[in-house]
Amino acid sequence: MNLQNFLLSFILFLPLAIHGQKQKMKPEATEVWDPEPRVVSPGEGTAPPSDAIVLFDGVSTAAWESAKTGGAIEWQVADNAMTVVKGTGPIRTKQAFGDIQLHLEWRTPAEIVGNGQGRGNSGIFLQGLYEVQVLDSYRNRTYSNGQAASIYKQHIPLVNACRAPDEWQTYDIIYNAPRFNKDGMVISPARVTVIQNGILVQNNVELRGPTTYIGLPKYKAHENGPIILQDHGNPVSFRNIWIREL
Repeated sequence: MNLQNFLLSFILFLPLAIHGQKQKMKPEATEVWDPEPRVVSPGEGTAPPSDAIVLFDGVSTAAWESAKTGGAIEWQVADNAMTVVKGTGPIRTKQAFGDIQLHLEWRTPAEIVGNGQGRGNSGIFLQGLYEVQVLDSYRNRTYSNGQAASIYKQHIPLVNACRAPDEWQTYDIIYNAPRFNKDGMVISPARVTVIQNGILVQNNVELRGPTTYIGLPKYKAHENGPIILQDHGNPVSFRNIWIREL
């Protein structure tokens, strides 16, 4: 039998062989029973899941400290929200994190002051280095890689999903921290997914390094870091903040 006839016979026989294998295999052969996923109870309404670390419940700021002084935060806490007080500086979690699922709600001021980057500006820094932008981007044009839900100056959001000023908005963020080898070289860059108000706006994007205002991003090896909320001079409010370590 020449090679051409052999290959033809093999191709014709292969589907029959696979079919025979499927006929002999039992359904149980492809069932995986262990490990069994642990049970996590979803929260009722806006309550966090049962395994979440609550960072702000509307009252206690015990999970936070001033990034400026290391002491108690100086932001205003009222009506189940904490609001930036201009000049007091950013706040950060006392606990450091790596891979996370983060949920928070934010609101820009009812009174519209300024435009572009000067209107309802704040930010969420993952590991203290990688910013998901907070901005009043409702009918407020600015550079696209700096509007709300951008990974600041790295990734433009897929859509503008912003609500109007003084309306609460949600971010659900999935963050995979970068990995470095013993020499400090990146072996796996950071990746971020962001869902704003139930709409996917960043789809597992790869970060090129920490977000910077000037210049190009560049990685430098680091450990886990805090979540930082920015004081950009605008009275942006936050509430219902919780996190799940992945």
